[in-house]
Amino acid sequence: MIDRIMLYLQLIRPGQWVKNAFVLAPLIFSRELFDPGPLQDALLACAGFCLAAGAVYCINDLTDVAADRVHPVKRTRPLASGQVSAAEALMVAFFLLITGAVVTAGLGWVYLSVIGTYILLNILYSLKLKEVVLVDVFLVASGFMLRVLSGAVAIDVPVSSWIILCTLFISLFLGFGKRRGELTTAGGGETRNERKVLLRYSVGFLDQMLTISAAGAVITYALYTMAPSTLKIFSTDLVIYTTVFVIFGVSRYLFLIHSGKSTDNPTLTVTSDLPILITGIAWILVCVSLIYSHP
Repeated sequence: MIDRIMLYLQLIRPGQWVKNAFVLAPLIFSRELFDPGPLQDALLACAGFCLAAGAVYCINDLTDVAADRVHPVKRTRPLASGQVSAAEALMVAFFLLITGAVVTAGLGWVYLSVIGTYILLNILYSLKLKEVVLVDVFLVASGFMLRVLSGAVAIDVPVSSWIILCTLFISLFLGFGKRRGELTTAGGGETRNERKVLLRYSVGFLDQMLTISAAGAVITYALYTMAPSTLKIFSTDLVIYTTVFVIFGVSRYLFLIHSGKSTDNPTLTVTSDLPILITGIAWILVCVSLIYSHP
């Protein structure tokens, strides 16, 4: 029984749920972090996204079994290796979706519609749209934007257009980095032939898109920190200086990509690189201290 549970956990990939921290961004930047009510709702919204993401991973693996079986790393996944059946994967996905709907029902229909949109887009992605060049990456990026939006509606606060755009650019940056990693890992082998969309990309093109999205992320973040509405909420203009953390984090990730140390798993790269981890923690601490130290 324990072995089956471990396989199911591997199937829903809780290690990837760190991406759902984007749900908490509105909580922090709306100065609600230390308010018990919004904090509880935001954590509940984050938990709902974790359950939805687990279900999405089940569905994605079901549609990607053939490609995963020829991948040097993904061939060990429960479905690709045959340790978990398709029926079991569907059962786990259904259980997670029902549990998520019950747990987050109190957050309101707007939150449920946002997370429902996330699930629908990912199903469409898994079934067909992952084969459409550029659309595949933009759909992944839309998931991060929906995370931020869900965090805002869960605690009933407005969300800045600049922070939405910043989220778009940073998620595009990670998405194009993932495609570059897949492309270099697959090379000209079977994996590349199975994943038809990789045949439409080139390293040169992806490098250009990485540059555009990296610049967009830095610029929109800087503009967000200086927007009149942001200054009114924060009561300080010092947050602009936290842009240095964003620049360093983006630059470090680009360095890892071009030095060959980054893989096709951005989450693993970000969470295992010490300089990026230190930068991220420092950014959060400095932001919180600046935002919450003013009345």
